Amino acid sequence: MSRITVVGGSGYAGSAIVAEAASRGHEVTAFSRSLPAEPVEGVHYVQGDATREAALASVISGAEVVVGALAPRGGLAGSFRDVYRAIARLTDAEGVPLFVVGGFSSLRPAAGAPRFVEDLSHAPAEFHDELVTVSALVTDDLPATPETLDWVFVSPAGKFGSFAPGERLGEYRVGNDVALQPEGGGAISGPDYALGFVDLIEKRDHHRDHVNLAY
Repeated sequence: MSRITVVGGSGYAGSAIVAEAASRGHEVTAFSRSLPAEPVEGVHYVQGDATREAALASVISGAEVVVGALAPRGGLAGSFRDVYRAIARLTDAEGVPLFVVGGFSSLRPAAGAPRFVEDLSHAPAEFHDELVTVSALVTDDLPATPETLDWVFVSPAGKFGSFAPGERLGEYRVGNDVALQPEGGGAISGPDYALGFVDLIEKRDHHRDHVNLAY
């Protein structure tokens, strides 16, 4: 079992990953601005500000796996990429892998094709800045990290989020940076995304890679 720190552990994706990892016996620390209304038994919850590097360092130190499950909104709207640069730097210093919750728009409809983020006509305008910011992690920031940092950027299907929670089916497919279901984006529930995400952590088959989880 591993010591897993989930930064953003009370959000939609983060809380599902926390619950899945804890159910398998991993030692989980969940770091977030607010504590959950229904904490998972056995999880160590730490309340703090992700924009403060000292706070991040306190929960990343000693971890065997770090998960980034933050969203570029609220207090992180203007500092999201800087926070992830700090997370990457601290994780690299620990010599452990970093798994990042990504977005659908950073995927491609076909091999070698432009990413969906390059034409956001499919998404409401109020979300464009968020989609571009999250995609920049895998297009620019993570590839620029030292080769010593082992990272995996995990994009869900297009229909993923609190607006479409779905049920646990106990199944998923793993793809690369090409969307498994480009037409309409496909779907995956929160529990099944977490199932696939923790499987990726345990199997460690991907290194400095962009993958897609979908039905």
